Amino acid sequence: MGKVNFEHVGKTFHGTRDVAALHDVTFTVEDGEFVALLGPSGCGKSTVLNLLAGFESPSEGAVLIDGAAIANPGPDRGVVFQEAALFPWLNVWKNVTFGPEVQGIPRSTFEPLTRELLRLVGLDSFSDSLPVQLSGGMRQRVGIARVLVMQPRALLMDEPFGALDAQTRLQMQQLLLDVWQSRRTSVLFVTHDIDEAILLADRVLVMSARPGRIARAIPISLPRPRSIDSLTSPEFMSYKAQIMLEINVKGAAH
Repeated sequence: MGKVNFEHVGKTFHGTRDVAALHDVTFTVEDGEFVALLGPSGCGKSTVLNLLAGFESPSEGAVLIDGAAIANPGPDRGVVFQEAALFPWLNVWKNVTFGPEVQGIPRSTFEPLTRELLRLVGLDSFSDSLPVQLSGGMRQRVGIARVLVMQPRALLMDEPFGALDAQTRLQMQQLLLDVWQSRRTSVLFVTHDIDEAILLADRVLVMSARPGRIARAIPISLPRPRSIDSLTSPEFMSYKAQIMLEINVKGAAH
């Protein structure tokens, strides 16, 4: 299972000046669904992800996974950040298997899964390599495998390809499509890239400017399996124009 619910969620950060980051955010990620979160800069996209990860607590409302309120971080929610943040002294294999070993998962369970995931992300011949010997895209592949080996109910991705060059980013998008097609983990994917959101997601949630709320949910009915060739189709361009208009209108309204 991996159904996520945000129910009338608000988040205010208190300090010398209170900042209302989110207001009445309500949406669902169905089990096995790929949902992308888009919106203008500062609209609260990363705050939504941090609430689901358990790094922050809502000021109002509730965040749930499979009906249970989220109180803290846990291995049932795997997070992939913009930087892979691997342990530099551990090789690829040990980086991926670190979590299962700490959690006391039997080797007979995580070792075959690690081999499968390294194969899926194209790094089965780099098991002994250190992070410093890998490119940025390869390090991010290790980061994805490291999260998936924990078999999370939901995969949370915060602009994971934002620091990569354009060609590597396209390669990583195709890789993620292939891995998701194989694993079908529920995904909440934060991005500011409209093309990326349309290419990857079953639904795109467009947020308003701060305080962020879900302004519109747009189902993406492009056929699967998808590839980067989809980026040039008339249907793709129609979705892009629709979302750009939505972002510009909602951003200007605030």
